[in-house]
Amino acid sequence: MNQKAHPPHAAWMLLEPGSDNPPPYSWALFLDVDGTLIEIADAPDAVHVDDRIGGLLERLRGRLGGALALASGRSLDVLDRFFSPLELPAAGLHGLQRRSADGSVSRADGASALGPARRELERFAAAHPGTLLEDKSATLALHYRRAAGAEAAARDVMEKIRSSLGSAYRVQEGKMVLELKPHRPNKRTVVEDFMEEEPFRGRVPVFIGDDITDEEGFAAAQSAGGAAIVVGLDAEAGRTSSAQYGLSGVRELHRWLGALCDRAADESP
Repeated sequence: MNQKAHPPHAAWMLLEPGSDNPPPYSWALFLDVDGTLIEIADAPDAVHVDDRIGGLLERLRGRLGGALALASGRSLDVLDRFFSPLELPAAGLHGLQRRSADGSVSRADGASALGPARRELERFAAAHPGTLLEDKSATLALHYRRAAGAEAAARDVMEKIRSSLGSAYRVQEGKMVLELKPHRPNKRTVVEDFMEEEPFRGRVPVFIGDDITDEEGFAAAQSAGGAAIVVGLDAEAGRTSSAQYGLSGVRELHRWLGALCDRAADESP
């Protein structure tokens, strides 16, 4: 799984019988959510979650010996609502919230430190129709999908706030969203931390995501000898990715996950 090219190779290559790739049942699978498992919507609360995805993830988790985790900017509570009644190992808010495979949960509390930032961004959103502040308590995400003309102003206000908070915080870019969050944890440390515990330890990490926020997860998986799969890469928009493999979009990923589930079942020792 050490090849690398742009544009990415089709991820179906990873499932080809007789290839030199590690067998799927030996993988540890890390999945982003928005833009990967579910389509992005105009607003965070407007997404649609296909009822069949939860069942697919549950089957796949079984095929992988439990080594499947979500890695998302969403909170654990939102992830659980999306895939109810399934509760997977997961990193929410880019790792500020984390549920291990044994069910233990840790949550970082940064809400009080962001009080002044929260008020300033509320004023910004009120003054720029179409922008939306998503308050995740420990992080603050400013969406401008419905107000593309406000992007420059959004970047300016976010950088001003980040500077006032010091080096402990960063502005994480996403698809028409800017998120104020601590430097650590991030999706790289999410992968690294999960790989230190059972049932992930000793497996081959495979990270799947769609956005700039997932590049750190891609790097972690690839540096550990695994693979990265980018979903829906828009080359025409000028974006590149470090991922070696790609899939065209959410629907193709669903088909690929189904095939992965079948392959892991067929080849499991």
